[in-house]
Amino acid sequence: MSHVRIIARLDIKGPNLIKGIHLEGLRVVGDPHEHALRYYSEGADELLFIDIVASLYQRNNLSDIIKRTADRIYVPITVGGGIRSLDDVSKMMHSGADKVAINTAAIARPELIGEVARRYGSQCMVLGIEAKRTAPGKWEAYTDNGRERTGQDVVEWARRAVDMGAGEILLTSVDQEGTRKGFDIPLVQQVCDAVNVPVTASGGFGRAEDLAAVGATGVSGIAIADALHWKRMSLIDIKAAAAAAGLDVRPIAGSPA
Repeated sequence: MSHVRIIARLDIKGPNLIKGIHLEGLRVVGDPHEHALRYYSEGADELLFIDIVASLYQRNNLSDIIKRTADRIYVPITVGGGIRSLDDVSKMMHSGADKVAINTAAIARPELIGEVARRYGSQCMVLGIEAKRTAPGKWEAYTDNGRERTGQDVVEWARRAVDMGAGEILLTSVDQEGTRKGFDIPLVQQVCDAVNVPVTASGGFGRAEDLAAVGATGVSGIAIADALHWKRMSLIDIKAAAAAAGLDVRPIAGSPA
């Protein structure tokens, strides 16, 4: 089984770290900077920051948060939400981001995928997909935090975006997000089978057994929010459970490999 990254996901609204269910019903968790530092110190392989209202208001407010965080964190940082142009990408990279996740703007103007990949490298261009199930084995891509339909089939869109230069896919199941009921395994499996770039699964982690199930799909990354924010499991617990399930995860410094 290939190496799997355990990624702490932080959804941001204004100055606050928040968490919802199905990307709705948001509750304030606290200061994103403090939580990011804690997840880094606990052993997160990467951090993912999403400005969840950026597309709605056509702006991304994360640059100050990222600047503060990047000064003290030495793992890759991905930033998403409201990134619509090469200028926006440049601003995030100068703030300390390593990668950008683009959803709404990539749907609106797919050429942006290739433009970002050519200027910054495909490894920087992460395609964000918010997927909702429409029928057994079928999913539609949504934008604006799961509010707006696109008419795009998720698997076909993932394949097309990779052909245009996307170097990674951040796949969020809106149906499972915040439910603690496990990942949408058929969704993750179909996308992993369709593309030859790393796929990060987000939405639904609830208990240790979920790690083995999603790991078996061939994902490269597992994004976790709810369990970390409400301290239901620590990253140390999660990584130990992942290793026990046979996943190849980076050991936490000071813990037995």
